[in-house]
Amino acid sequence: MTNFSYPNYPPQNGYMTEASMLKYISFAMKKKLLPENAHRVAQIISLSASNDIRKPIQFWQLYSVLGRTRVIGIVNKFYERVYDDEKWFSSVFSRIGPINHHVNTQSAMWLDVMGGGFAYHGGEYRLNFHHKHNAYELMNSDGAERWLKLMRLTLDSSEQYMTEDPRVRRSINTFLSHFMTNYAVEFGFDTDGLFGDTNPPLRRKVNFLNMTSDAIEALTEEELREALIGRGVKGIEGDDKVALVNKALSL
Repeated sequence: MTNFSYPNYPPQNGYMTEASMLKYISFAMKKKLLPENAHRVAQIISLSASNDIRKPIQFWQLYSVLGRTRVIGIVNKFYERVYDDEKWFSSVFSRIGPINHHVNTQSAMWLDVMGGGFAYHGGEYRLNFHHKHNAYELMNSDGAERWLKLMRLTLDSSEQYMTEDPRVRRSINTFLSHFMTNYAVEFGFDTDGLFGDTNPPLRRKVNFLNMTSDAIEALTEEELREALIGRGVKGIEGDDKVALVNKALSL
């Protein structure tokens, strides 16, 4: 197993880091991708990625792994594809500014959200203004699908920026999918919003010996079953929650 010693780069909050983190955590808790107390779990809200490869990297922790140069490298490759694309798509970007303008602004937003400090001046207000007034011609299904396709191709060809940590790509996919899904809702367009495999659900570690009976009873049936199986308890496939709680209390 590869050993990591993050942070590779000292992270810090930017204009959008904390707000983006809290919005995603709220979404992920509802989808059961993160535990119910995720906003109080130190490793989840930390800006430094976990050195335990079994724990996913949250997208606000990406700067601690990638640093500035790699993030800019990915964004630069993406806009090279954009400016070489069909006129109906690329012309919207060239009308706003040259390629270096988009690389600078997009990478600043990425760095800011990913824990790279105060990089994207204006924060969410600036981002919203850009999509509503500058990029509005592409805030639809056709524009989103072309953007998504080009970004997927970019990420698939950016192995040199991903490091040897296999969690990095899934974290970037999670970041992009989350923002694309929000844009689809805000602007009323359809998209699958998929950039590849995203972060798997993060299960909290359950230790019955350190829990009160009330805390054990508050666990979901799925959490109880997984924790009991992890303790080597067998023959619980057909047990309901009451039976699972009783077995947990008896340990």
